[in-house]
Amino acid sequence: MTETPRQVVVTGLGATTPVGGDVASTWEGLLAGRSGARRLTEDWVEQLPVHIGAPLAVEPPLGRVEARTLDRVQQLALVAAREAWADAGTPDVDPERLAAVIGSGIGGVLTLLGQYDVLRERGPRRVSPHVVPMLMPNGPAATVGLAFTARAGVHAPVSACASGAEAISHALDMLRAGRADIAIAGGSEAAIHALPLAGFAQMQALSRRNDAPATASRPFDKGRDGFVLGEGAGVLVLETAEHARARGARVYATLAGSGISSDAYHVAAPEPGGAGAARAVRAALRSAGLVPTDVVHINAHATSTPAGDVAEARALRAALGAALDTVTVTSTKSMTGHLLGAAGAVEAVFCVLALRERTVPATRNLDALDDEIDLDVVSIDNRAIPTGAVLSNSFGFGGHDVCLAFTP
Repeated sequence: MTETPRQVVVTGLGATTPVGGDVASTWEGLLAGRSGARRLTEDWVEQLPVHIGAPLAVEPPLGRVEARTLDRVQQLALVAAREAWADAGTPDVDPERLAAVIGSGIGGVLTLLGQYDVLRERGPRRVSPHVVPMLMPNGPAATVGLAFTARAGVHAPVSACASGAEAISHALDMLRAGRADIAIAGGSEAAIHALPLAGFAQMQALSRRNDAPATASRPFDKGRDGFVLGEGAGVLVLETAEHARARGARVYATLAGSGISSDAYHVAAPEPGGAGAARAVRAALRSAGLVPTDVVHINAHATSTPAGDVAEARALRAALGAALDTVTVTSTKSMTGHLLGAAGAVEAVFCVLALRERTVPATRNLDALDDEIDLDVVSIDNRAIPTGAVLSNSFGFGGHDVCLAFTP
């Protein structure tokens, strides 16, 4: 006899993004159609072919010691986690029943590059003694785990742009398995620097609309030419429904299931037919005990790249069939830009809010839907949705595919 999995609920939300410094301001910005993209002002920008990005709307409010000893990616994770924890009511939990799972696609790259410059220009004695803890990819997870005394496990999935979503999926598994009662889960990324920008530009992955940053990110649009690199963090407090009930917690939604697959096709390009992504969506539905007709909304990965958006559309059609005709699809990357390893976690926050408020933010800059994209993408005006299941898709270099399923 198969045991019914423990129900896992969302009790806290936290975020810092290019659109707002917290969850409320970010959500208000999305509903207002506000873009976080702008022209970058750093000295090194002019040497690059791409001059635009989506930096944070609000700098992280941290003390002097935290600012000096934490890489920016760790700072953002900590800011989002603190907001989510407070939003959850600052739970009183046994540290041995608390987990932290924070993913990042790149980790402390700003420290790595900055401290290499220090080494080269000023010598090894001037390198920071904090450099290794600041650059390691598990730094954001370690920072959050230490801040909240998480002793049930601290984990750091690294799966490129699917990292934040995979962290949430891993936390779901931990809670269902009884390894923890509460998990602080999400993703963080801070990689707006000359080298990542140059590398993505050389791959032809970035939009070059340097004179129009706010209209550069154009998911599903015929005129899309690449993504806008952003930074930020998103964190959810997840806990077993039993634990949430016992402490009288306010519940936003249920994290009903997740699905993970891999393309095994190409290190950077999606499988053109979306087969791997479709498997992740189907797995999420099975995990959640849902069928395609239960789905009312999808926050698509849709980064604004020519190949990726089409592959995702094909994947959704393969996974959901005719049921996709009644599903409202959006891409909030049209406003936030692409937050890489933080994207899936931030967009999970947006899915929970869309589910709670039954409202989907419109996809900005969608002037003409690509002929190869057979989706009902909401554009121009926000749209009301009925009660039902909401999916969040995240895909990453290396062929990582993750789908999260939320229900009321």
